[in-house]
Amino acid sequence: MAVSTIGDSPKRREDARFVTGRGTYLDDLRFDRLARATVLRSPHAHAHVRSIDVSAALSALGVLAVLTAADAAADGLGPLRPYVEANVQTGEPFRFAPQPLLATDKVRFVGEPVALVVAETLAQALDAAELITVDYVALPAVTTTEAACAQDAPQISAEVPGNRCIDWRTGDWPGTEEAFKQAAHVVRLRLDNHRIVTNPMEPRGCVGRFDPADNRYTLHVSSQNIHINRNHVARCLGVEPKDVRFIAPDVGGGFGAKNFAYAEHALILWAARRTGRPVKWVATRSEVFLGDHAGRDMQAEAALALDASGRFLALKVESFANLGAYMAGAGGGVQTYQYVHLQGTVYRIPAIALHVIAVLSNTTPIGVTRGPGFAETVNILERLIDAAALQGGFDRLELRRRNIIAGRDMPMTNSFGFQVDSGAFGDTLDKALARADLIGFAERRRDSERRGLLRGLGVAYHIKGTGGSPEENVDIRFEADGTVSLITGTQHIGQGHETTFPQILAHRLGISNEQIRLCQGDTDLIAAGGGHGSSRATYMGGTAIWRASDTIIAKGLALAADALEAAEADIRFENGRFTVSGTDRAIALLEVAALGRKKKEPLDTYHFWKREHLTFPNGAHVVEVEVDRDTGVVTLVRYTAVDDYGVLVNPMIVEGQAHGAMAQGIGQALMEHATYDPASGQMVAASFMDYSLPRAEHLPSFDLGFNHTRCTTNPLGVKGCGEAGAIAAFPAIANAVLDALAPFGVRNFDGPATPARVWQAIQAAQR
Repeated sequence: MAVSTIGDSPKRREDARFVTGRGTYLDDLRFDRLARATVLRSPHAHAHVRSIDVSAALSALGVLAVLTAADAAADGLGPLRPYVEANVQTGEPFRFAPQPLLATDKVRFVGEPVALVVAETLAQALDAAELITVDYVALPAVTTTEAACAQDAPQISAEVPGNRCIDWRTGDWPGTEEAFKQAAHVVRLRLDNHRIVTNPMEPRGCVGRFDPADNRYTLHVSSQNIHINRNHVARCLGVEPKDVRFIAPDVGGGFGAKNFAYAEHALILWAARRTGRPVKWVATRSEVFLGDHAGRDMQAEAALALDASGRFLALKVESFANLGAYMAGAGGGVQTYQYVHLQGTVYRIPAIALHVIAVLSNTTPIGVTRGPGFAETVNILERLIDAAALQGGFDRLELRRRNIIAGRDMPMTNSFGFQVDSGAFGDTLDKALARADLIGFAERRRDSERRGLLRGLGVAYHIKGTGGSPEENVDIRFEADGTVSLITGTQHIGQGHETTFPQILAHRLGISNEQIRLCQGDTDLIAAGGGHGSSRATYMGGTAIWRASDTIIAKGLALAADALEAAEADIRFENGRFTVSGTDRAIALLEVAALGRKKKEPLDTYHFWKREHLTFPNGAHVVEVEVDRDTGVVTLVRYTAVDDYGVLVNPMIVEGQAHGAMAQGIGQALMEHATYDPASGQMVAASFMDYSLPRAEHLPSFDLGFNHTRCTTNPLGVKGCGEAGAIAAFPAIANAVLDALAPFGVRNFDGPATPARVWQAIQAAQR
């Protein structure tokens, strides 16, 4: 059997079962006596709840339970709390209100759970939900940071005065102010990194069971972070984590929306205990829009100071994050860690001052999506650079080259004291521009003009820190049938881990990939796990595999020495065999494993580790757009990227991950926008009739190249690859649109670049 190791591109082994319909998603699972649940949700963005009458619903056909906040309180259920409750940098507690599982005296966003109905069938549950009478008293709602910060804004939670969860200044404010005074050029922009809905193909859902024999809950769930979410749900239920088991075999996408616990996770387990039946709930697509954690929604007033030659002197950013109705998941952590970590990105900026404000509003809570915090940082700086070039008369590409941190200066430490270990930023930028045929752009622009179209070119350099949860573990077991079980605390949610993780182990141990079986997605399999988020899995899980392999080889050395009747010092291990140096005497690793089982000295190895550093994928993306001046239609015609992901475990899978992220970034740049009516707080883009996602017709053929620098923070040399395109595409496309519209005098534009918005920008500039 062949051994596919690091750097090979074997086909994804999991695809065979997916394309033949043998995947194990939530709807593929079967349970005896299964009951169905539906959630009654608030139709108001902000309202007092005076009373709830469930009597008619309780007597409806097939109904098993109708549960409200009063029932939850009677059974001792607690609320959801943020995963991060204090400023990561200072330790100062955030101001927040825990999120009740079911609304008590007040609802704070359209879609907030108010009651749970459980019935024999889903149709019966839906019918019964319509019989519940809730007496609401509507209150004024706010949907934007500006409205939430207004002096007369309605108070969303008493625990959050003025609706401000965070109001924090950091960085070198005196140095920044002095640099701005001395600057030859100062450029200012107001930017909106608008709200989006992640919309994974498989909606959120879960099936809960309760076993009275051992007082234990089991939740089959579509989630990308089962161990940590299990812990938070256990706290809501008032039990220990060991009393709750989470299982997620296959997950149909996550993109961050499935990174954290939701009220439904605890509610469905509670309902299973109350009814004595397995209970299933799956979100409708409307519930995905209204209830899933959204992404982005951060505004910034940013300024960049430059000297006469175009050297960056200082950056000043006032940022306003709209957290939605509750500080959910890691919202505060994003604002005080990811967003702060790489201010300045890949450019040398001596002084940076940052003011971070995060507010509550009457909208769906914000969670994370590809590149949280880092995407907002990159967007601000890449937009400022183009604006500075236009205002100061600089060439925008030369301005980047002049300020980008040189390879000879790596590792770099930015003005906030964070270190980036590796990268060849200037070289990567030049390779991307050459690959994009920058020289030929002028002729392509003339060709567009001959066809009556405006052509623009945009560039963005992305970088992010990957790592997510700082702890990870693996358990490697050598089975009696000659196979190896690789048990991980990370999760695959479509990235290809069933292929790449065995590649890593095969590379280290020299055994065939077919003999390695990846086991994951069950909190009973392994003690802990950080799930999948922040492109962490290959870095964190891969490092644990690598270090566990070191231990396995060391254990095997002693057993092999005994079997070969040689000194340990005379034995070397390579290509899956222990060999006596200078001879042909050898024994295979799997034979050694069998000997170890017989001697009660198994090679089975568990390894836990806690990281101290991140990895830093980076790269340059170059796009070209054509704009129809009469209709405002923007067509993305070229997309070129050169990225640095360190060592590639499987280049084919890396390309697929990068392409998917690019598509999502393009969606945000050109069409996606989670929009609310400012008066009522109703979401006005709550279906695919009103919220557009990119299709194949909207995407050019991606031209992706690599410029690898080995990461020094892990033994594999890898860097996370799953989020780069979603970070880079938005500012690159925005810069390209502005370049196309420059003849009209359009100087600023916030996405999405829909035809109506682009046409309006052209008309406004011509007045």
